[in-house]
Amino acid sequence: MPENVYRPIRTELLEVKPETPTIKTFRMAPDEPIAFRAGQFVQLTVPGIGEAPFTPSSSPSVRDEMEITILKTGLVTDTLHELEAGVDLGLRGPFGKGYPTEKMKGHPVVVVGGGVGLAPLRSLLHHLFENLQDYERVDIKVGARNPAELLYRDKFEAWAGPDEVSLDVTVDIPDEGWTGKVGVVTTLLESFDYDVEDAYVVSCGPLIMLRFVTLTCLNAGFKSEHIYLSMNRKMSCGLGKCGRCNIGPYYLCKDGPDICYDTIKDYKDAFSL
Repeated sequence: MPENVYRPIRTELLEVKPETPTIKTFRMAPDEPIAFRAGQFVQLTVPGIGEAPFTPSSSPSVRDEMEITILKTGLVTDTLHELEAGVDLGLRGPFGKGYPTEKMKGHPVVVVGGGVGLAPLRSLLHHLFENLQDYERVDIKVGARNPAELLYRDKFEAWAGPDEVSLDVTVDIPDEGWTGKVGVVTTLLESFDYDVEDAYVVSCGPLIMLRFVTLTCLNAGFKSEHIYLSMNRKMSCGLGKCGRCNIGPYYLCKDGPDICYDTIKDYKDAFSL
């Protein structure tokens, strides 16, 4: 993190790639390399409009460029979706703790993404694929409302390639051409062919999805201390100053945003907006 955490680093927008009708990936180059861990987030500034927190979707091993995948959902994101390559943006950070990849070494890792929730998990997937020898196996579970909203669909074949990796995909509402599984993403978590007590789960998506992913995983035998939830709700300042993202005494911007379920399970507002 830079000495002045409030100063955005000038960043050139290099490419805008449409992913779905409502989601785009923005590839950019900051003037100064930005080192981040998978799961940490940055503040992305649109000059004259404002800034918002996003988790990079690119590999943590790449520091001179960064990709962020963004759903069109508000003032800053609406403006971003209208931009073209060549404009200047700003980046601050990184913030948060990131995923506990060291703890996961030697264990199976289950990655569960719903809708645009797969975007923050992509940096973790980059890390896992670059270090597959460190993990027993990687199971990727992907859900979306319909086939058109499946994020990174062009990456699925490559993700499913290694022997140590499995990919399972489902949609809530199929279209005429869909031949895959139908149902919510939790239907992919009801049975495993290995001892799940040894496995870690990392999930990102809407809060209601995270709640039921957690319940399903607990029922399947996963340990509560092995369930990590990417809870990017309400974050604003990124520094624990504004008090918008706390669960009990924990601030998601400082203690998360990828926080262990065992840490927050006793707080009634854990899954509230």
